[in-house]
Amino acid sequence: MTLTGRLRRLPIATRMLVSALVLVVLVLPAAGALLSWNFREAVNTAFNERLESLLNVVIAGVSYDVRQDALVTSRQLGDSRFDRVFSGWYWQVRDESERVLTSRSLWDQRLAVSHEPGIAFRTVTGPRGEQLRLLERDIRLPNLDDILHVQVAANLDEVEAQIARFQTLLWLSLVTLGGLLIVLIGLQIRWGLAPLRRIERSLKAVEQGRQPSIETDLPRELARLAEAINTVLERDQRLMERGRTAAGNLAHALKTPVAVLGTLAERLPQEQEKAMRAELKRLDEAVRHHLARASAAGPAALGTEQEIGTVLEPVIEGVRRLAGRRGLMFESSLPQGLKVRIDAQDLQELVGNLLENAINWAKGAISLTGVVEGDWLVLSVADDGPGMSPEERQQALSRGGRLDEARSGSGLGLAIVTDIAALHGGELRLEDGTEGGLEAKVLLPLTHLHSGP
Repeated sequence: MTLTGRLRRLPIATRMLVSALVLVVLVLPAAGALLSWNFREAVNTAFNERLESLLNVVIAGVSYDVRQDALVTSRQLGDSRFDRVFSGWYWQVRDESERVLTSRSLWDQRLAVSHEPGIAFRTVTGPRGEQLRLLERDIRLPNLDDILHVQVAANLDEVEAQIARFQTLLWLSLVTLGGLLIVLIGLQIRWGLAPLRRIERSLKAVEQGRQPSIETDLPRELARLAEAINTVLERDQRLMERGRTAAGNLAHALKTPVAVLGTLAERLPQEQEKAMRAELKRLDEAVRHHLARASAAGPAALGTEQEIGTVLEPVIEGVRRLAGRRGLMFESSLPQGLKVRIDAQDLQELVGNLLENAINWAKGAISLTGVVEGDWLVLSVADDGPGMSPEERQQALSRGGRLDEARSGSGLGLAIVTDIAALHGGELRLEDGTEGGLEAKVLLPLTHLHSGP
């Protein structure tokens, strides 16, 4: 089966769960990436604004002392990290004449100047190899001709640490949210599809004969569907019952005319009587053949559970008496307590035809056995008669005609057995018997016959 075919046959619950999983996998990571980017931008903006404030404090406090010919500051930034050596937070003021004023934290190191116009942010490497965010600006003092380059730099580790903490919490939250969503969606799907599962169980119960119709205590949309299915089931049941009744009525209606014609045939000359009786026999067999097929087409799918031994007991007793009158030995062995879902009339018709055929051909013994082989129920009827060649067996199964006109025909019974077996998903096989003669095996699938545990 192709991938497209397998996808079309996926259960509804699986489809909904997979689609929800795809949405969660696609949407949550996208939302997480967007939130992470927004947080990073917000933290960087706040960090830059803080550097700008510190830069303005440095600018406001710096001045040029003409007597000392040096740059001096009159303000402290209020952050002890600028006083701690190599803390990662630095400020620096220098002019073109190599006058330099720095924070204590820079110690004997200096920050590189880029000489870019205006306010500029850039990332540089600090004295200890750390990554710094640097903000610089050029200014002029009233009593100094040179341009001053004012710089403030701060370690980015704090920013990255904040972002890393946020991302860890964010992804943990998103994974938890995703798992919770999947669980809730699974519960929602299970609750939403519960009426469909009830319909499935109800249909199975109807199929197994445990209830006559599908329950309609369902949501409005499914209740209408269940009512429509029940209508179809009731109509089909009526049609099948009517067909069986009509078949029985037809059988009774034809008995008298056939008997009358047989009586009238006795008054005909011998040749005409022989021809008339042959045609009447053909008519009788054809009627029985088609009536049996119509009977076998009954509601097998709606049959109730049957115990094989109980159903076949009258057939076995009848065959035992008939075999005794003909001097035949009859043995039967059926699995005890095996219950299957099959119409009793179908099972009796199936086994009865095989036993009748065996009696007609047996020389001294016939047998009926039933065994369970894997997923199959195998019913075997064997005789010690002349048997059939492979060509004859194929001919008997293919055309359903008699192989010996002098004896009761096997073709009609085999055709009926074949039809009933096929109705239940099985088949008829003709094989050589272990004691000589013919062994007819009917294989019926237990998956079709069993009504469940």
